Amino acid sequence: MSVTLSTLSSRSSERAFYTTMAVCIAVVVFIGFSRTFFLRFAFPGASEYAAPEPFFYVHGVFFAAWFALLVAQTSFIGSGRVRLHRRFGFAGVALAGAMVALGAIGALIAARRPGGFIGLTQPPLEFLAIPIFDLLLFGVFVALAALWRRDVQAHKRLMLIATINIMEAAIVRIPVSLVENGGVLMAFWLADVFLAALVLWDVVSLKRLHAVTLWAGVATVVSQPLRFEIARTDAWLAFAGWAVGLLG
Repeated sequence: MSVTLSTLSSRSSERAFYTTMAVCIAVVVFIGFSRTFFLRFAFPGASEYAAPEPFFYVHGVFFAAWFALLVAQTSFIGSGRVRLHRRFGFAGVALAGAMVALGAIGALIAARRPGGFIGLTQPPLEFLAIPIFDLLLFGVFVALAALWRRDVQAHKRLMLIATINIMEAAIVRIPVSLVENGGVLMAFWLADVFLAALVLWDVVSLKRLHAVTLWAGVATVVSQPLRFEIARTDAWLAFAGWAVGLLG
């Protein structure tokens, strides 16, 4: 009986952890994009920070749907509705594919603007490396999560880390001095707080790091400063110029 109760308690804690993480991530994203997307009507003075192209309304809907789905999916598991979770899982993979495509197009549109990415002084072809690497890691981790969907522990960690990789776009828009002064690097570090929470969870619950947490976490953290270096290379600038030129 004690073993059974211990197992149930462990599962309950695990479900609570992932549900809480999903909700906290969704709240951060809502706050970050509240002025320029979710509550744009209430912040007319913030229009200068919002993308002017209508395309980004579609872009925003798809990305918002992902964070809403993350909360729903963790809630389904938390309440024992596994079949419903699996049904929505297929839709989630399709949504992720659409997000990668829309995200890439949106990044190219922003890089093509005369002023480049809104609110940033970094040359647009250089900065293009930031969202492209976000999308690359997001797409790879979601694909692996779908491939390893029967490995529950690997699956949920991959989905969580995939989502962490697309958070900084929201974090960098939060109007607080810590973020505004720290820029994209600060946004990366704040997103990594969620990764640190997963590391702590592994240590407490497994007494070790799960392989996915270790390797996907290392890939995420190492890529963050690395992409700034890659962005300055002639090879990247040539590729970025070619990619932007595809838009005509």
